[in-house]
Amino acid sequence: MKMRKFDSINVVPFIDVMLVLLVIVLTTATFIAKGAIPLDLPAGSSKENLPVKKIEISITKDGKFYLDTKEVSVDEIKEKTAKLNRKDQIVIRTDKNSKFENFVKVIDVLKNNGIENISIVTVK
Repeated sequence: MKMRKFDSINVVPFIDVMLVLLVIVLTTATFIAKGAIPLDLPAGSSKENLPVKKIEISITKDGKFYLDTKEVSVDEIKEKTAKLNRKDQIVIRTDKNSKFENFVKVIDVLKNNGIENISIVTVK
C-alpha cells in the first residue's frame, strides 16, 4: 500500500464545531445578562453601592408587579412590606416604558408602611 502525502488539512469540520460552540456561548450569555425578569431600565447618573437587599420589587412595562421573582398584586406588596422592619432595604426596578402611575403606587404603599430605605435601580 502506497502512502499519500497530505498537502492541506481540511478545516471545515473544525469551523463547524467552533461555530456551534460560539452560538451556545452567545445564547447562554444573553440569558445570564438579563437576569430573572427582563426590564429595560432607565438611565441615571448617580451611583451608590447597595447593602445586602432584603426585598426587590420589579415593575414590567405591561404593568405586572414582581416581589423578588414572584408575580404579585399591589395588595400583596402591601401585606409583605407591612411585616418588614422600617430600616430594611427595598430595591425598586421598573421598566422605563412602564406607566409612572405603577411606580407611584409602589412608592405610596412603601411610604404608608413606613419603609424609609428605598433604592431605585437604573443603568449608567
